[in-house]
This record gives sequence, C-alpha cells and structure tokens, in this order.
Amino acid sequence: MSRIGKRPIPIPDKVAVTIEGRHVAVKGPKGELSRLLPWGIVIAQSDNTITVSRFDESRIARERHGLCRTLVANMVEGVSQGYSKRLAITGVGYRAQVQGQKLVLSLGYSHPVEMDPPSGIQFAVEGNTNITVSGIDKELVGNVAATIRDARPPEPYKGKGVRYADEKIRRKAGKTGKK
Repeated sequence: MSRIGKRPIPIPDKVAVTIEGRHVAVKGPKGELSRLLPWGIVIAQSDNTITVSRFDESRIARERHGLCRTLVANMVEGVSQGYSKRLAITGVGYRAQVQGQKLVLSLGYSHPVEMDPPSGIQFAVEGNTNITVSGIDKELVGNVAATIRDARPPEPYKGKGVRYADEKIRRKAGKTGKK
C-alpha cells in the first residue's frame, strides 16, 4: 500500500473542490486549477478531506496512487497559498529586469534574453540579481524556473550563471590549482 497515497488531503477554508469522475477542479482565493487523473484511481470527498484510492491492485494503479494524491494535494495548496521559486544570478555584468510582464536577462550574450511568462506566472526581480517566479501551479512554476536557469547554467570554474537560490555549485580548480 502506498504510504503517500493513503494519507487524506485536508481542504482549507475558502477552497472548493469539484469531483466529476476522474476530473478534479479546485477553486480558491488565488485562482482555479483542474486536472484529469489517469485511469485506475478513485477520488472521493467527505466533509473537509479528500481521499485517493486505487480502483484495483493492478501494477499501473499501484504506480499512480501516490502520484495522483500528490498532484491533488499540490493543487489544493497552490490555490490557497501559491508557489514560488527563487533564482540568483552570479557574474560581472549579468542582471535581470522586468519590463511590463516580460523578464529581460543580460547574461553575457550579444543580445538580451527575453522571456514572456505563461498565463498564471509572475516574475519579480530584486536588486538586479534575484529573480522570483511565482504562481499557483507547482509544475508550471518549476518548469519556468528551469527554463530561466537553462538560459545560462552555472559553470563550475567561476560560478557564473543563473542558479537556484538554494543550489550549491561544486567548484573546480583551474589549471593553476592543480599540483
């Protein structure tokens, strides 16, 4: 039995959950999310909790049990609190700024890198080097933050590039460091 899958999901106040078969819609103060769960999963709501269970004991149903519970829990948390990822820019002349909704990055290329946010995502820049990506969909926030990091990943010699705020870069010794 999945340890994650059998835990009930508490529904906070001001959050409404609608379940129609495999389709789950969650509406809260920050916005609205919906998702179609895969076959083999049964979702039920009672009072202020949601329970996710398996339709049968097939291998596919067992594999998806914990995943579906986590997806629904992330939807509930996203519409009530939201998610954010912080990125840090390191390097001489590297900086970021927000122009309207667009994020403009100067990362040492001959041109600025411009990124338009998908719907439901907001960018914030603090001090030209700290970027915050926020939204209600955890998966989308993580994907957008990874796309920003991919514009100039941190390199191991000087540490220049875009990294997550809590990421540790393993530094290498250069040619003169070898002895």
